[in-house]
Amino acid sequence: MVDRFFLYDDTENTRTRFVSFVGENQRYDLAIIKSDRHYGKSLVLNMQGNRFAIIGQDDLQEEGYLEYAFQLNEEEAEELKSFLIEII
Repeated sequence: MVDRFFLYDDTENTRTRFVSFVGENQRYDLAIIKSDRHYGKSLVLNMQGNRFAIIGQDDLQEEGYLEYAFQLNEEEAEELKSFLIEII
């Protein structure tokens, strides 16, 4: 048996919102997980693209962040940003 060294092993209550919408460029199937774990930021999972990111208001203002995190082009990232800005 292997001894494991855990950095942490916590259980936390979360709120998860599943949302799907169609933009001008693509379909978005998201899970938005809110908890106290990431300093008030949300864990956003793009289930269509197998990508996720920890996102807060500051991240939405950072140029190129959504493009990088979700491998989107500029137009697709703007669609996603316009939705996320309403809920995060």
